[in-house]
Amino acid sequence: MKKKIGISYTETNFQNYEQWFTNTDLGDDLEIIILSFIKNNTEDISKCSGFVLTGGIDVLPSIYGGNTEYPYRPTAFLPERDAFEKLIYEYALLHKIPILGICRGLQYINILEGGKVFEDIGESANQTHKRETIDKEHTVDILSDTLLHSITGTDNGVVNSAHHQAIRPDELADDLVVSAYSSSDHIIEGIEYKDKTDKPFMIAVQWHPERMKEKESNPLSQKIKTAFIHATKCK
Repeated sequence: MKKKIGISYTETNFQNYEQWFTNTDLGDDLEIIILSFIKNNTEDISKCSGFVLTGGIDVLPSIYGGNTEYPYRPTAFLPERDAFEKLIYEYALLHKIPILGICRGLQYINILEGGKVFEDIGESANQTHKRETIDKEHTVDILSDTLLHSITGTDNGVVNSAHHQAIRPDELADDLVVSAYSSSDHIIEGIEYKDKTDKPFMIAVQWHPERMKEKESNPLSQKIKTAFIHATKCK
């Protein structure tokens, strides 16, 4: 029986996540399963050996005690998505299932661990980070002695950017550590567990590795995917 990578459904460009995992990546060992808050297929969570928490709409501010009015606030939130992905994350922790968090996924992991985000990073930072017609691009610095550094084998690189929220440095969850920062303004771009003892594999990044330019050769996409796939196969 093939092991399953569960990808949380997002209303934004979901096809990019599915297509990122090619037939060559999956081989005869893995297959994709869509975990959808719309279908509420919670019974499929337990079938998975790896989880991708995707990007998309802002997390409901009341979950982390945030302000309800702020720039670029969505016209409507999706509390049912927040609740569904909380179930995924809690299951992953309980059963030590590998996790890859992307954009909103990174932010929500911090929130679920007790941290907070900026409701909006501000107009100056949005010039660098917020998507317009296409993704922005900027450089990130990867911290040494982190799992992300050992996986990517690089100190820095160029990533894409499409977000207006970010983890608050003063509200980083106690169990997490920063693995990458934006070079220009020090916005948190990567997190992982501080103490990895008795924890699942977990990498979370603020950029979108599934739709980066040259994602097949950029280590900040390809090597992250490869490491996540390896962790899933080993589960």
